[in-house]
Amino acid sequence: MSKAILFVSDLHISFDKPQITRRFLNFLAQRAKHAAAVYILGDLFDAWVGDDDPTPPNNAIRQALKTLTDHGVAVFFQPGNRDFLVGERFTADTGVSLLGDYAVIELGDIRTLLTHGDLLCTDDLPYQAFRVRSRSPEWRQNVLSKPLWLRLIAARLFRLRSHFHKRGKTMAIMDVNQEAVIHIMQEYACQYLIHGHTHRPGCHHFESDGQPAQRMVLSQWSNAGGEYLCWQNNAFKTESV
Repeated sequence: MSKAILFVSDLHISFDKPQITRRFLNFLAQRAKHAAAVYILGDLFDAWVGDDDPTPPNNAIRQALKTLTDHGVAVFFQPGNRDFLVGERFTADTGVSLLGDYAVIELGDIRTLLTHGDLLCTDDLPYQAFRVRSRSPEWRQNVLSKPLWLRLIAARLFRLRSHFHKRGKTMAIMDVNQEAVIHIMQEYACQYLIHGHTHRPGCHHFESDGQPAQRMVLSQWSNAGGEYLCWQNNAFKTESV
């Protein structure tokens, strides 16, 4: 039996969610330890204000990831909309490899596109405008140059503002746009797409260029539990933690 490849996203780990932290640490120490690779597709953290932030449980997560990569498991991290400030110090501390906004891997002989998912929510125009601004080197440098205490306060205010903004948006606007999905899959010549972000887990079947295609949406973790996607023996399955 071949080793599994695991995909996870949207844990939103923070100090006030200790159950999710414990669940993820157990996942890394037990299930992930026996995998060939682990792909974390964004929003591992509820907020990441810089690699210099020691706020619990950040150091515990760093150490657990380092233990896993030292064990020989390849771990890849694709930043999400909550933790896009993860940088080189984090990768050095953990042994994790950073991925860009889109990454292509081979599962068996099938090209598979990985992304966090927020770029595909093209109907959410205010968010897309903010995303363009916040990914610029100038914006990043400006934020990371601020004192840590100020960045932590700003992150709390941003999460609060985000909460109220979402209340004024429809679910359709916050979900991916199917035309954008097909366009990006054709651009990267992929048959599978795996993403998170929308918190609407499921498997969607459709056609792209006359060929069957699949879009697999990863689950958000909560205090009640969590799920991850497993690829093993040329098949997908959802497993629970």
